[in-house]
Order: sequence, then structure tokens, then C-alpha cells
Amino acid sequence: MVKKKVDRLDWWREARFGMFIHWGLYAVPAGVWKGEDNPGLGEWIMGRLQIPVTEYEKLAKDFDPVKFDARAWVKLAKDAGMKYLIITSKHHDGFAMFDSKCSDYDIVDATPWGKDPMKALAKECAKAGIKLGFYYSQSQDWHDPDGMGNGWDFKDEKKKDFDTYLKHKCIPQLTELLTAYGPISVIWFDTPCKITQQQSLRLKRHVHKLQPDCLVSGRIGNELGDYGSLGDNQRPPGAVEGDWETPCTLNNTWAFKTKDKNWKSVKVLLELLASCAGKGVNYLLNVGPTAEGVIPKASVDRLKAVGDWIKVNGEAIYGTTGSPFPYEHDWGRITCKKGKLYLLIIKWPRGTFVLPGLRNRVKGARMLGDKRTTVTVTQSHSKTTDAHIIELTLPRKKPDTYVSVVELSIVGTADADQMPLQQPDGSVNLAVHMATKRGPKSVCVGRHGSLEGWKTTSTSLGWAFNMHRPGAFRVIVETVLNGDAKDQFGTHEVAVNVGRQSTKGKAGRKDMVEDRGDNDWRIVESDIGTITVNKPGLCKLSLKALRLDKKANAGLTAAGVRLVPIRP
Repeated sequence: MVKKKVDRLDWWREARFGMFIHWGLYAVPAGVWKGEDNPGLGEWIMGRLQIPVTEYEKLAKDFDPVKFDARAWVKLAKDAGMKYLIITSKHHDGFAMFDSKCSDYDIVDATPWGKDPMKALAKECAKAGIKLGFYYSQSQDWHDPDGMGNGWDFKDEKKKDFDTYLKHKCIPQLTELLTAYGPISVIWFDTPCKITQQQSLRLKRHVHKLQPDCLVSGRIGNELGDYGSLGDNQRPPGAVEGDWETPCTLNNTWAFKTKDKNWKSVKVLLELLASCAGKGVNYLLNVGPTAEGVIPKASVDRLKAVGDWIKVNGEAIYGTTGSPFPYEHDWGRITCKKGKLYLLIIKWPRGTFVLPGLRNRVKGARMLGDKRTTVTVTQSHSKTTDAHIIELTLPRKKPDTYVSVVELSIVGTADADQMPLQQPDGSVNLAVHMATKRGPKSVCVGRHGSLEGWKTTSTSLGWAFNMHRPGAFRVIVETVLNGDAKDQFGTHEVAVNVGRQSTKGKAGRKDMVEDRGDNDWRIVESDIGTITVNKPGLCKLSLKALRLDKKANAGLTAAGVRLVPIRP
């Protein structure tokens, strides 16, 4: 019998959920410098304020994490249901959070604490069965004259030699990390900046030479990662191809900031977990410990609540693939395993739960974590419209406060209709990533699920969808807004056509905001009128720009169109 070759990504695909830890000298100022609050990210304080190296170095004398407890950190990750842990071994400030022999600018040599926390974490992770990984800033190093990013201390770019930095600091420190702490699961590179393809390849080969099973993150640059890294707090608009991970924050920043109290609720965190899993994306959730080595209580409480949910519903997360549908559902998300489909229901139905578009035969259904509740299944298929409908009779009361999971046992591999379908509530949701685009090639779907570069009226979008229950509908055009840059997102005049029916109005007005759980980006819903669809069957809808707001630098950031039935 021939053994199946082990893929270095197998454990990572099974894990689905990990802990990120941002910890370094930046925890000392904690977002405040010389009495003034820095509105940027905590770990970027040196770069944002252009603090001279000689000043920033002094923070090491005040870094004394006497309350650091590696066992407690690892236990928190395990109790939260996380399968791997990645911690900043060196961030952009250039300070090594381990005992580095090639530099005295590290936690052992430069601080009064004088210990190596990575050794303690490696020991506890091994005991707990948690995979350990290291974040390492391979390009930006504001402390090194040959590193990238520091243009205030080292102003003459011609004098910088990045190859010298790679040879004398970056690669030697990677060697230390990969030879002194046992098996390392991931080297999480970040911000490749101007690194060349050859330099990225050199780093990747070095990592795999020392530890062949160690993964290299997508942010190594030049698309050379073992898996892809989405943007910070990014929620992909639809299914993604390949292996991807989204790093997310518990509040607004990554490192500890005393004045950042904008903590995400347990509800939002679980919805983010469901959303990532529903697209086959790993969820890397961050904590930022204090300079004393304490993970804030607000983080601990939320992670414990997430862990309680996973103890009951983890089967719907671990080892799953994303939804077989190419679009999101208003009621929640879907994950898959062989012979299984998991419905992660966020909005609990008042009556019968209806799922259109799944072609598989369903053998049975049950609520995860509730063996006493019976879930009945009814399936139907219309030969006229080729509509597949599944109806579930669920308990009247929502079993879980946040996300309730129904497991469907199905025959074969999940097979779903790939065309947008009218949903049980009568609505039609047309996401921008499913549209046919006409216009310049530079116009594309961006990381926040909206179209980027739509700045002329020559661009238009089109969708085809199936309508089973025709009637009158309100037309909602969805655009994306950034709360910190409202001047970039203006008001545009748009038109929507469905057959011979059309309506026009203004899109981009902040009529209604949907909280998507990320930092600043929000969906803006603009009602531009009504249309009537008279017959069931295949429909075509187009979205055009009649007039674009020239003051809006971002252009028309269309995220999609929704048709909402008008009730009598």
C-alpha cells in the first residue's frame, strides 16, 4: 500500500483557527507618546511619529514583563479553540523578542527582565499540542540603517544596502528562530515593501532548508507564500480559491493601547469566525499583551466565550471547506465536510427554514450539541424552473445566543446551483464579485468586497439570476464607506435596469449602515426606487453610473445590488 504524501498544509487546513500575539517595546508607550495619544496602530508608533532610534531604544529600560505567564497564554489559546499560535519575534521596530546572538537589541540583553519568552512559549505549546509560529518583519526594520522603512534617521536611500541587512541580521535571526525553539509551524512574514522576487525566494528556501515542514506566510512577497494572507480584518466577498488566512483584531489595534476600548463583541467575533470558515479561510485572531505581560481582561473574557461556543460547534469549523454557494446568505454561513453540510445560522428563522439551490439528497439533520431536538427535512424539485428546495423544521427558540449550527448529512459532495437565486424571504442578493463587468481592466473587486477604480461612466455591471416569486421590489444599491475617509466616498447618480423596468437614484448616501465587524469599513445601503418583475424565470439586471462625484477619490465603490420585496 502506497502511503499518501503528507502536505505541509494539512494541519493548517484542519486547524482553521489560530491566535496572533503582537508584543514588543511598543507595549510600553501603549499608544501614548509624550503625553499625546497616537491615533494610529500601537505597534506602528515609532514609524507614525518618526521617533528617532536613539529615543525609541530607551523604551527597553522600561520593558519589564514580570507578570508574563507562558502557560496562561497557551491555555487561553487552547481553551478558545485555537490550534496554533503566532507571536511577533521581531516587528518593524527591529527589536528582537528573543535571545538573538547577532544583535544586543533584544529582550534578553536590553531589558531589565532579561529572559527569553519564546523558550517558555515553545515549551508550553509543545505540552498543550498547540503549533507555534513566529511573526518576523523581513523587510521593514526601522532600527537598522540597511532595513526598509526608516527615512527619518537614515535619509539617504543610496547608502542603504538591503542585501547587507538580509545577510547580517534577517537571515541570521531566522536561523536562530528555526534552530533554537524546536518545531516551528509558521514563519509569518509581513509588509514585503520593495523586496525582490529573488530575495523573497532566498528567504523561503532558507526557511524550508532548516525546517521543511514550516509554512511561509503569503506576506513574504512576490506571491511566494505557502498560503495566501488576506488584508488585515478583511472579509472576502465570496469564495476564494486556494489556501488563505485573515488576520483579525479584537479591537482596533494589534498591539496594546490604553485608550483603545473599542472591543468587538462575542457576537461579532463568532460571526467573523463563521464568515471565514464559510469561505474556507483560516481565522487568525489577535491579542495585544501589556508591557507587564498581561493579556487584557476584555480579550480573555471574549476568547473564553468563543471557546465555549467551539466546544459545542467546533465540528462545523475544524477541517471544513467553504460554502458550495458562490454568495453569502442573509441568515448565516455554510461550511462543508465529506457527506456533511453545516448551516451556521446567525438570524434564527421564525418559521420553517428554507434553503434553495442545494442539489444533494439530504439523509438527515440534527442540531449540533442538542441530541434531544428533532429536525425534520423536506426536499422538493421543480422540473419547470429546476428549483431545488430544502425545508427544515427547527425549534422555535434559538439554541445558541450567537450562532446555532444545523448539520445536514448529504449524499455525495456538496453540489449547489451557482446562479444567484431568489431567497426564501423573497429578496435577491447580487454581490459585485458575481457580476459581469464592462469597462477598463483596471476596475476590479478589492479587498473590502467592493469595486475599485470605478471612476468613469464607461463601467457597468450585469447579473443573471432566477426569480421564482415575481412582484414589486425596492432596489438597494450597496456601496462601501470608510468611516475615517468620508470625503473619498461621494454621492453618485446610478441606474438599475431589470428587463424593461428601470429606476435611478443616488448611491453613497449614508442611509443605513450594516456593522460588518471590521474596523472602519462599512456597507452603505441606498434605496434608489422600485421595479416590478412580472414573470418568474431567468432575469438580467444591470447597474450603470449616470453621474460620478468627481470629488470622491475612491469613485463608485459598488458592493452589489439587493432587491427587497414590497409587502402588501
